[in-house]
Amino acid sequence: MPKMLILGNSDDVAVALNPLEANTSIPELKITALSDIPAGHKIALHAIPAGHPIRKFNQIIGFATNPIAVGEHVHTHNLITGNFERDYSIGTEAHSTELLDPAHAATFQGIVRSDGRVATRNYVGVLTTVNCSATVARRIAAHFTAEVLSAYPNVDGVVAITHGTGCGMAEHGEPADLLRRVFAGYATHPNFASVLLLGLGCETNQIDSLITLTGSSPNLRTSTIQEEGGTAAAIRNGIATVREMLEQANQVSRATVSASNLMVGLQCGGSDAYSGISANPALGAAVDLLVQNGGTAILSETPEIYGAEHLLTRRSASPDVAARLIERIHWWEEYTARHKGSIDNNPQPGNKTGGLTTILEKSLGAISKGGTTNLVEVYRYAEPIHKKGLVFMDSPGFDPVSATGQVASGANLLCFTTGRGSVFGCKPSPSIKLASNTPLYKRMADDMDINCGTIIDGEETVQQAGLRIFNAMLATASGRQTRSEELGFGEEEFQPWLQSATL
Repeated sequence: MPKMLILGNSDDVAVALNPLEANTSIPELKITALSDIPAGHKIALHAIPAGHPIRKFNQIIGFATNPIAVGEHVHTHNLITGNFERDYSIGTEAHSTELLDPAHAATFQGIVRSDGRVATRNYVGVLTTVNCSATVARRIAAHFTAEVLSAYPNVDGVVAITHGTGCGMAEHGEPADLLRRVFAGYATHPNFASVLLLGLGCETNQIDSLITLTGSSPNLRTSTIQEEGGTAAAIRNGIATVREMLEQANQVSRATVSASNLMVGLQCGGSDAYSGISANPALGAAVDLLVQNGGTAILSETPEIYGAEHLLTRRSASPDVAARLIERIHWWEEYTARHKGSIDNNPQPGNKTGGLTTILEKSLGAISKGGTTNLVEVYRYAEPIHKKGLVFMDSPGFDPVSATGQVASGANLLCFTTGRGSVFGCKPSPSIKLASNTPLYKRMADDMDINCGTIIDGEETVQQAGLRIFNAMLATASGRQTRSEELGFGEEEFQPWLQSATL
């Protein structure tokens, strides 16, 4: 029995929820599939002339490249993005969000730092300023095996955050400022009880410049390999420093705190056509609950809201917020053109196999992660976030780069939707992975935390799944391990956004 889904009353296509063979009759739509149509892919509901817009979610997802017959498969062979004017209608759908009475608001078991910020994890970090200190950092962290850490039961681990940059770049300008914002955000992140900032000594990304941003703190120690007398001495002294940090970090305990202390980064990767139907809108429903409880959600991946940004400007809290978002869209158009690329190089091959055709279609699904509340602010990449509610942080669509920026901005938890099977982990902030379909959830059970395929299967509504996700946020923030944490993932995924030329 064919299962079909029409997502908007003005849609030109329906989504096949199971595979259709050629000549399959679909009585409820009064159409017949003209060819094989894979699950998650689109079928034309009526004849569509060449050049006409094609709608899904009641929104344009592209234009027909040639005449499309009733029952024809609609995909990359007959649909392209095209250009059209978006109706930004700034603020027309903005509405006030009624916050819950604090006495009745949700809570979790968090770790309250001395400055009042709340952590969901309690790590000690070894953060490298440059690639040249990466091996030393890893050797320091490797000393603290599970057996050694058993003496510190209140500590989640010692994390080496390494990367491939920090030198061979201009010392001043936006790319350098952006990189330093990332390191400042990680060095002071509440999920780190303390951090050893480790450099080589002669790199562009100097420790002194970072301390200027972070300020001095007893929880932030510094070291350079050159001043220590070489790698062996730096490893030996680093181990001693981390051991002191562990003694202090182990003194913390969890306490009941308001859900308003949650700052959740929203990510999607390895998306399929089901992502915008199940996992993303369910996460959006959870975001609405989070915002009602006074928390913060960070929507990002600017190239993956392209073509759907008008849905955010319509619920922007002010014209200034909308203007900042539009400015970021135009910046990306110029940025990709400068590098002889196109902002429409998305979706990726895996996305297309899963049923997505254009960046417009992908963006409409991706943007639903942000729920229905007002957009209250727009931030640059890795800028500290202070506003409560739904905010936007500018970033590339590449998940590790985007998530790194969100953590640097203050995210103490991530929710990551996937339809094809992303295995992204993240330290120091735990990453909850949401599967868009049940076959994926079963096939990759070791990596997936939540199955949103129940929506496709008709077992629960988007709102019910959203409540389940929100409760998982609270449990994870209280210390329950995610699948990626159980597997030990999350150190290698750190990836700052590199805008500069390598010199």
